[in-house]
Amino acid sequence: MHVTIEQAEKAIAAARRKALELNTQMCIAVVDSGGVLKAFHRMDDAWVGSIDISMKKAKTAVFFGMPTGEIGKLSQPGGPLYGIEHSNEGLITFPGGLPIVDKEGVMIGAIGVSGSAVENDHAVAQAGVATLGVGELPAHPWRT
Repeated sequence: MHVTIEQAEKAIAAARRKALELNTQMCIAVVDSGGVLKAFHRMDDAWVGSIDISMKKAKTAVFFGMPTGEIGKLSQPGGPLYGIEHSNEGLITFPGGLPIVDKEGVMIGAIGVSGSAVENDHAVAQAGVATLGVGELPAHPWRT
């Protein structure tokens, strides 16, 4: 099962509302469980560079089944995943990418957000995921 277009649009709308609340402009990407772009939204005046970053955050989150900020902790010099950002045609290992997991624990996609401080990126991504009423991320989510 993959994230539906209706779910992707609902997540983007909620993320956009949170970005407006934070008075920032974001790029918001939703990918399916295979890392393929499902939906995308670039707010007016969002940085052009954030287009690629938001898509790579979503891809990174779904490829490894964890928030991008967690991968970032593991990929610091001396860490077990040091250098991972150079794999898979480029990954992003700082906050703003979150897996989307259904109530059965199946990872159906991910959201990636870029355009502000990483704390804001994470908050906007979380708002998008939360609106879907999805389950918590299990230790090793099942992927379709």
